[in-house]
Amino acid sequence: MESKTGVYIGASGAELYANKTADKAAGAISQKALFRRRGTIELTSGSLVLSGWGDDALALRPGDVTSLRREYTDLYGRFLGGLLDAGKPLILGTNTPAGEVYLLIDRKELMETTGNKEWAEAIERWRAGR
Repeated sequence: MESKTGVYIGASGAELYANKTADKAAGAISQKALFRRRGTIELTSGSLVLSGWGDDALALRPGDVTSLRREYTDLYGRFLGGLLDAGKPLILGTNTPAGEVYLLIDRKELMETTGNKEWAEAIERWRAGR
């Protein structure tokens, strides 16, 4: 497997749930108001690492990722993410204390697009050991 790197902004599902009305209003202007975690994302054959997740990086192994989906939810909907398919968050279910992880990877602020579709495909192959 070839390594892959990018830049992300992210939040846990619990963090998105805890956002106040003012945060959500600010999120309509910039998702950075909702997704306060940011750093680099690196996918290698052995791990998926999110730098800047907290005091340490969030390092996941294939078995740590219990689900993967790309969709709008009640926590992050079309109004905030844009109408395009490319704006859907990448949501990783994990069996770690981070819980559910929402990511916007390689996001272009003005275009409201991300590299999430490509990343979802790469992470699925990684989880399957391909």
